[in-house]
Amino acid sequence: MLPLTLVLLFVGIAGGSYVALQRYGSPLGEGTCTATGLGTSHRYTVDRVANAALISAVAVDRGLPPRAASIALATAYQESQLRNIDYGDRDSLGLFQQRPSQGWGTEEQIMDPVYSTNAFYDVLVTIDGYESGDINDVAQEVQRSGFPQAYRDHETEGRLYASALTGQSGPNLRCTLAQAQGTFSPEGVRSELKRQFPRLSEAGRVTSTLADAGTVAPTVPAGAGATALVIDVGGDESLGWTMANWAVARAAEDGVVQVSYQGRVWDRAARGEEADAWGNIDGGDPDRVVVLVSTS
Repeated sequence: MLPLTLVLLFVGIAGGSYVALQRYGSPLGEGTCTATGLGTSHRYTVDRVANAALISAVAVDRGLPPRAASIALATAYQESQLRNIDYGDRDSLGLFQQRPSQGWGTEEQIMDPVYSTNAFYDVLVTIDGYESGDINDVAQEVQRSGFPQAYRDHETEGRLYASALTGQSGPNLRCTLAQAQGTFSPEGVRSELKRQFPRLSEAGRVTSTLADAGTVAPTVPAGAGATALVIDVGGDESLGWTMANWAVARAAEDGVVQVSYQGRVWDRAARGEEADAWGNIDGGDPDRVVVLVSTS
């Protein structure tokens, strides 16, 4: 038999690992992102923040108020912890745990996060006063959950991330990630931009081009590609910060190493206190969002 002290030690390690996995996701090395406001801050794993960015992007693309994104984010966290899961209670699926049997769409449609998010907003906008109503109560009216007060537990982080990802609070999203591994293309970011912001892209309110990184980026860090993605929002500052924070939220998946806008820069290589806020920097194109990806 193991001595009691060793048993307790193993239990403590296992318990601590379980808590860490529950809080930060697995594996821990993937990285985390933080949004701050309302006197607090909340941290999400990179897979969660990428889904939060998509949910917010669809709201912005539809011209909905930031409150819509707050409601959707609080709902999705309660329903799936902001993960696009293929299981749930009975036939519930996806980010919002929507049920094919309840008319939300086919299984394939619901597992497409852009479709499922639009389906959520399609119902949300039919609710009178949703723009100023209680977040929990409005979410419950959409979802008809068996736990009608559960959405309230996630109202604060919903509001924080909605504020950052709809461009209301400037350079608010900070992600601390491991070094990018592999070769990525700015075309990948560009393709996802058009997928998540189709209306704004088709209307020409958001355009994207490729340019020589040395002419548009404030600096070109080691390992970054020679071609930058440049996102033009026509001088709309709020929309610019939407795009900038969105690009940071997708950094883990798309190999993004730098995002700059209006004299501020997010640098993937930043660590310690430097990673706690976007840096101030001169040079580059301050009026457009400039995104660099890894080629190392």
